[in-house]
Amino acid sequence: MHDLTKFQRDCLYAIAGMDEPKGLAIKDELDDYYEGEIHHGRLYPNLDELVEKGLVEKGEVDRRTNSYDITRRGRREIVARREWEDKYLNREQIVD
Repeated sequence: MHDLTKFQRDCLYAIAGMDEPKGLAIKDELDDYYEGEIHHGRLYPNLDELVEKGLVEKGEVDRRTNSYDITRRGRREIVARREWEDKYLNREQIVD
């Protein structure tokens, strides 16, 4: 995960937290998080890069709609990232 951009990492997290996410559902989730519209020209190339890296699988729902699913490797990367974060963050100090 060290070679992902922050946006790609956010895409990966969004996909991991959704049931059968499609491109527009991922876009909507990120629009809410970033408090603004994420353009297709930003989203889809980043999703394709996650696919190329083996972190996400891309499927076809129909000719216009793709589905995305996190791979086992993608899940391992998220777990490793969380373990790394936990080394530096004491949750009791952060959450009041």
